[in-house]
Amino acid sequence: MIVDFGIRHDSIMNLFYYLTKLMFCLFLIGYWQPVFGLVKGNAPNIAKLWESYLANDAWKSPIIKFPFERCFQSAAQTNDLPLSLLLAVARGESNFNPRARSNRNCHGLMQIRWPETANHLGIDRLAALYDPCTNIRAGARYLRELLDRYDGNLHRALAAYNYGPNRIPKQSNSANIPEGARWYSAYIYHHVKKIMHGAAITAGIAPLREAPVYMPTRRVAIITFSKPWRAAGFYQHLQTRAPGLKLDWYRIGTNRYQVVMLCSDHRALEHGKKVLRKLGLKIKAR
Repeated sequence: MIVDFGIRHDSIMNLFYYLTKLMFCLFLIGYWQPVFGLVKGNAPNIAKLWESYLANDAWKSPIIKFPFERCFQSAAQTNDLPLSLLLAVARGESNFNPRARSNRNCHGLMQIRWPETANHLGIDRLAALYDPCTNIRAGARYLRELLDRYDGNLHRALAAYNYGPNRIPKQSNSANIPEGARWYSAYIYHHVKKIMHGAAITAGIAPLREAPVYMPTRRVAIITFSKPWRAAGFYQHLQTRAPGLKLDWYRIGTNRYQVVMLCSDHRALEHGKKVLRKLGLKIKAR
């Protein structure tokens, strides 16, 4: 005798899917919460890190040739800014994509907001923001203006680049900077470290061979968070658990921060997927 309980196969599969998703969420909450709490509770003094950067590393040259290098070099020289700083902002804002556009109506390499900030910088056509050199010049000029406004305080200037100068007071008390703006400053510092990797060794020394060219690699999403400190914590912990993988994290929209794996080819992708599976993480990239 066959008993029909009226349960359809697709209903069972849907239930299985949601239970699996729930278990994964519980895994993240339970297993990674200590990591998140550690990172949030012991966030570095980013203002001091930027002071150290300006004192020791700002005028060192990156060892990799980046896209639109001449435009970046010209803008940095004209505005008396470190080249690595401009490159870090472009890497963090758009990953050097001149066609980038955000859901906050920010455009191009340096994510210049239209029309308010663009008009302030003398740009009256939206299309002009998609010209790489024009966009880089605008971003550099804006950073110079903000640095002058905040008496050379790079942490505060970057907070204003993200939140707007009207929302960042001139006083030096970091407690009066919104949390999101503080984390944006830390986010750009993360990217300046990536830009400056190896620069301390080669700065001021003539290269023995032509500098390698920056090659954008495929970014495979691992997980997305609504808080930057969660993404930073997850990224840091994954680095210790899987030191052989190339990892990074990016802001990909308003309140969206994505931890990614960088893959140069299919072989690297498959290897990375295998490593992540052993850590209980599954990605769908092919």
